[in-house]
Formats: sequence, C-alpha cells, structure tokens
Amino acid sequence: MSQTQSPAFGPAPVDLQPGDVRGLAPDARDALIVSMIRVDGAWKVLARYGADRWELVGGTTNLCPSSRILDFSRVPEPFRATMKAVLFRYLRRGRAGQKRPGPAALRLTLVNSLPFLRHLVRYQVRCLADVTPEISKRYVDACKAERTKRRGQPLAAASLSQRFSTVEAIHELSQHTDDPMAAYPWPGASAYNLAGLTGTDPGPGKGKRRSCKTPLIPDAVFAALYQAAWQAVQKGDDLLALRDQLDAIKVQVREYMSTSISRVKRRHLDAVGWVGGGEKFEESLFDLRTACYIVVASLSGCRNHELAYTQTDACYCTEDDEGEIYWWLRTRSTKTDEGHSKWMIPEAAVTALRLMDRWATPYQVMIEAEIATRRDVNPADPEIAEARRHLAAVFVGMDTKQGHRVRTLSVKAWNYHLKNFAERHGIDWDLTTHQFRRKFSNYAARSRFGDLRYLREHFKHWSMDMTLAYCLNESQEMALYGEIQDELDDLKDDVVEQWLQASEPLAGGYGRGLVAWRGRREVTMFKDRCAMIRAVADSSAIRSNGHAWCTADDHRCLGNGGLEGLRCTDLHPCGHRSGACPYLPRNVRSSEGTDGV
Repeated sequence: MSQTQSPAFGPAPVDLQPGDVRGLAPDARDALIVSMIRVDGAWKVLARYGADRWELVGGTTNLCPSSRILDFSRVPEPFRATMKAVLFRYLRRGRAGQKRPGPAALRLTLVNSLPFLRHLVRYQVRCLADVTPEISKRYVDACKAERTKRRGQPLAAASLSQRFSTVEAIHELSQHTDDPMAAYPWPGASAYNLAGLTGTDPGPGKGKRRSCKTPLIPDAVFAALYQAAWQAVQKGDDLLALRDQLDAIKVQVREYMSTSISRVKRRHLDAVGWVGGGEKFEESLFDLRTACYIVVASLSGCRNHELAYTQTDACYCTEDDEGEIYWWLRTRSTKTDEGHSKWMIPEAAVTALRLMDRWATPYQVMIEAEIATRRDVNPADPEIAEARRHLAAVFVGMDTKQGHRVRTLSVKAWNYHLKNFAERHGIDWDLTTHQFRRKFSNYAARSRFGDLRYLREHFKHWSMDMTLAYCLNESQEMALYGEIQDELDDLKDDVVEQWLQASEPLAGGYGRGLVAWRGRREVTMFKDRCAMIRAVADSSAIRSNGHAWCTADDHRCLGNGGLEGLRCTDLHPCGHRSGACPYLPRNVRSSEGTDGV
C-alpha cells in the first residue's frame, strides 16, 4: 500500500484533486486518491480510484466496519466503470443543494443502485446513455411487484423511495461522467410519489408530516422496559464493585491456567451469594450497559450516533440565578452539522452515564494497549487513528470477529442487544435504537405543557443560559423540537378524527359547534376525509392538559393538568363559553357544565 506524507497541519492531498474523472487518462484516473487517514501527523492512503474495493474513512463511530467499504465487484461489469465515476463525483462534490455524503450514504447509494443496474442488464442496456423513461418505468413496476424473501410481502414505501431516489441520484451525478443518463427517469413524477408516499414531495432535506413513521413504543411496553432498565441501573454500583473484585482476583492468580482462574472466580461469586455463576454474571454486565443506554436514550432524545460519541466525564451541571441545577450531556452530532452538542438531561440520566464511565474503564485500557502494540509493529498502521476515535467512548464492546478489538458499538449491535434485553425481561416488542427519540418526542407532545409553550420557553432558556458556543448549536435542539411538533401534529390528527365520529360525545361550546358541523351531510370543501381532519386539526388550538385535549387558547389559561371548577365550566372567568374543552373522557364526565381535562 502506498503512502503519502504531508505536513501535519497542511491540506490533505485528496483536497487538491479534481471533482470528477472526465477527460483523465486511465493511469492518472486510477492513481487518484479516494480516501486517506492521518496517522500521528502523516497522511496514509487507504484507497485509490483504480481499486475495485474502496475503504472509506470518517463517518460516525457507530458504523460497522463494512459500512465504510464500497465493493465494485458487485456491480454488473458493463456499469462498473461508470458507477466508480458516479460515486467519485458524489464523494467529492455531493449532490446539488446537499452536503457531501459520509461513508454510510455512499455505500447505501451503491447498494441501492444494484437492483437498477441488474434491471438494465436484463433489458440488454449496457450504458446509462441508453436508459429511457420507458425502461425506468418498467423498473418501477418490477420493484412494486417484488416480494421480500423473508415474509413474502411487497417492499415498504420507504424502501421503494430509497431505490427510486438512487436512480434520480445516478441521473444527476452521471452528468459529470463520460456516460450521462440522457433522460430524466420519470418525467413529471418523483421517487417520493412513485413509492406511494402521499402529499407533495418536499424535496431533499425539506420537512414534512411523516408518511412512514418509526414505530411508536406503546406506553405499557415502554413502562415495563424503562422499569427493567432502571432496576438494573440501581444495582449497577454493586455489580461493578463485584467485577472489580473479580479483576483483582484474576491479577493475583494470573499465573494459573485459565480453567483454574475461572474456578477461583466462581468460588468468589458463590461466597458473596451470586446466583448463576460466571456466565450469568457476564450477562448481567452486558445488561447493565444496555440498561444505561435505555435510560439515557429515553431521557435525552439523543440519536444513536450522538450517544455513540459520548465519552468519559460527559456530564456537567450549571446553576441559574435562583439556585436551580441543570444537568447537561456533552456529545457530538452529525445530523445537523452542529458538531459538538449539549443536551439537557435529568439526574437519572446522569446516574446511568456515570455508571457507564466506570463500566467502560477496562475496555478503554484495552484500546490503549492496542494502540501501543500497533505502533510498535507499524507506526503507520491506519487502525491506530481509527482506534483513537474510540479511545474515550463509554458505549463500547469487544468485537470477537475482529481480533477481540474494542470499538464503539454499532447500530446493528445495539439493536441486537436491545432485542435481547427486552426478550429476557418478557417484553414483546421489536425494539430498535431509533424508537427512543420518537418516544421522547411523543411524550413531550402529550405532556401537560400542551402545545409546547413550555418547551419553547425551555429551549429559550437553554440558549440564554449557555455560552456563545452553545448558542451556535441551537439548530441541533430545534431539530428535536421539530420532531416533537411532528408528534403533536399526528396526535392532533388522531384527536380530531375521534371528534368527528358521529358517536363521540363532545362538551363545551367548541364541542357543540363540531357536533353541529359534522352533522352536515354535504361538505364539499375538502377532497377527502383525511384532508378535512388535517384542516380542522391545523386550524384548532388543541392542547394537552395532562388528562385530555383542550381547545382553550387564552394566555390566562394555566394548562397545569388539573381540573379547575372556575376555569373549566360555564363560570369560566376568562370568557370561555361553557369551558373550552370539547372532549371529556367518559370516566370523568360527571356534569353537563364540566368540560374535559
């Protein structure tokens, strides 16, 4: 493998290269640097254009090693050279109006291109210039007719959208190659619409009300899951103290055979009353790591890659003028290009993170030892730089398939551990990492603070309380705020749909108006019922007061989650006629004059 040296703080040679390969001689093209990494101040080339296997660098620390590999040997031979040119352009310049992609996005583009390229080969098409809208339409039909191997079901709309979006990307990026796709694949349509997703295509990076949602963990399931995790966290200090004792015993008897060491450790576990032996103890240690993740993910709203960046001593606190303490989590985010981020968290999350500081210590020592060993063998080993990225991480584990090296756990590994944790605690739910952020947003939307007035003030406090560096990070929190608003929009749609059912009794002046309105037989201002529900939801001030949904939108309404006789009845001092809440749960509907809370 070749190596390129440059000053420690100079530009990487790759930054001086062209943005595409048009017009380059084959030798010059194949010598282009695709990726390189800095090892102790010196640049090390990892992949050149001429190779059929590109190893990429960077990306989030929760990526599997395979997610950084582009294997062009999988591409049908007629399109291999073109796809290299397409992805090189994507790597160097990105797409119009979008940021440059990371390794995961590049690999996903390559993977999602394979069905399309194989489709072209079946139709005897051997270059992109010969692709016509008719051939592209046949690809759409073929994808919709395809069935999954596991369950025999049609491909999900999200999967179809990814496939079709990749074709659009190939069309755009191929214009910068020697084999441009001449025609737009589906004139007058888009990948979003062709996949069956409803509404107007928002375009790349634009917000929209979700059509394909992350599954929402049911309240009963989440309660059982969190309680199991918190119980494990509460026992964490004792469990780690016992681990320290076993590690000390291992040092004392290190000259013994491994079977003898295991026997000594097992006797110690029996002596302290541990039931289940060494295997059960190791399982409990891994469960503690999973439990800490569940607690932090549930209480912070952080994404998986943001928690993956969490390092030792990531928590700190601030105090306001009234003596109130606020706890913060320092981490990083790549979702909004904000880099280093800070998240407000409750003390329960602090407890879990401090346990992880202690839990991860032996693994961090192993990473230090790996770096030292690699440096002795080969000071230019690229894995030295990669290992350093994980050195202080706390959510780590040992990869037995990669020489027992320690790295930050990947999303795939976390999903595996989360499913096992749920199964061992009798929780029947297909748990994945990205569900916690949606549950956090859903709880916030349903909170007693209603239409996020409290959260809006809370975010404002965060910006005023922190330094300028954090103020520049505000968009990171606004991304979470936007997801909470999405949840509120969805909840409002569900509430209005229930209101518009003929059998649903409603209270309050607003409720009586809805009853009269829904009784009209001819409503022609909406194209369908869904449009009507959304219009009513968008035009109504609907808040949660902790027990039900209220339409009171007066600034004097406390919205504090309680039922107040003066504020929620005909005697409302703020002027709300017969109260303002059209929906009163049957279990508390005690009189005609009382409106729901």
